[in-house]
Amino acid sequence: MSNANLMNTPVYTVSDDRVLSMHDLLNFFYEHGSLRVSDLHLKSNNPPTYRVDGQLQPMNGPPLDPQTVEALARTIICDGEWEVLIKNRAVDTSYITDTMQFRINTFYDSHGLAVAIRALEPDPVPLEKIGFPNRVWHDIVNKQWGLVLVTGITGSGKSTTISSMINHIAKIRPCRIITLEDPIEYRLTSDQALISQREVGRDVPGFAHGIRDCLREDPDVIFVGEMRDRESAAWTLTAAETGHLVFSTLHTRDVRGTITRLLDMFPADQQDEVSNQLSLGLSHILCQKLIPRADGQGRAVAMEVLNNSYALGNLIRLRKMEQIYSFLQTRTKDVPEERMITLERSLAQLVLNKVIEPLEAEKWANHPQTFLDEMKNVQQKIKKTT
Repeated sequence: MSNANLMNTPVYTVSDDRVLSMHDLLNFFYEHGSLRVSDLHLKSNNPPTYRVDGQLQPMNGPPLDPQTVEALARTIICDGEWEVLIKNRAVDTSYITDTMQFRINTFYDSHGLAVAIRALEPDPVPLEKIGFPNRVWHDIVNKQWGLVLVTGITGSGKSTTISSMINHIAKIRPCRIITLEDPIEYRLTSDQALISQREVGRDVPGFAHGIRDCLREDPDVIFVGEMRDRESAAWTLTAAETGHLVFSTLHTRDVRGTITRLLDMFPADQQDEVSNQLSLGLSHILCQKLIPRADGQGRAVAMEVLNNSYALGNLIRLRKMEQIYSFLQTRTKDVPEERMITLERSLAQLVLNKVIEPLEAEKWANHPQTFLDEMKNVQQKIKKTT
């Protein structure tokens, strides 16, 4: 029986007259959209649980038993992937339907098998709909080289933002694009560009190996799904330094922490060299969070933006991280030479535009008092222009 047929096989008994298939469970994403419903968790002793607008919401149904979890998992995992799961006790996979695609991690915990399913739109979101706080994306998609880091906690939309920028580049520029992903999330379409998407574990052993290969494959644009270790970070920096436009991600909450985290991947005796390399090769850092909207209809992006300049590069080279935040506060004009913003100002703008609630914004701020100050500053500027 094919996976498509298995997907429609009723497995989960909700009531005497209602038995759901995996297709039925995944259809909830389609009905509400992945921008609102981002994840589905299947775990023994719990009913199927969705993440809606960032909050977990269990389905109104009985707890899953181990046999039902396994039956549901087998509908979206092929035999080869199941063998990897049994051997390694976890496996990353992806699944595509006619309307959506999903990133899946299946693993064992103390109660048996568990499945975490992340929903993705079938096509990258148009850049205009991401929610950038300024026109920084115009500068990035027209860059010819440099390192662009998109950072944030898990589930903050990093892959969505990067895929949207790369997809836009593919539509406007005849260039060679190579991505290294684990797993592939968005299927990019070749318009003017020539695109190769490689999946770690299937097409290439690891990120560092893939980047080494990539540098011999005539790329213009490279996407490294994640810099997980020193080796992959070193090769990513080298790729940017040698004239390629490189996108990658880190799990950090702000710009300053991103730079520090990257340097901390290397031994102390190498950090001077790496900070110099980063000061020259870094183009932008976008650190984003997804905040529940005031109207309850999904989440909005709040974003901290660093646009590397000669002066900022000098601070990075000298590792004067404590001075970086003041640059983000003062270089805020919406012109290519500046276009920086702190997360706190981005949150304040969203509040004043009635996109998010003040208390919600304050909860997500890295510096709550600075956020309150930004609220006053933005309000004053609005008064001056009216």
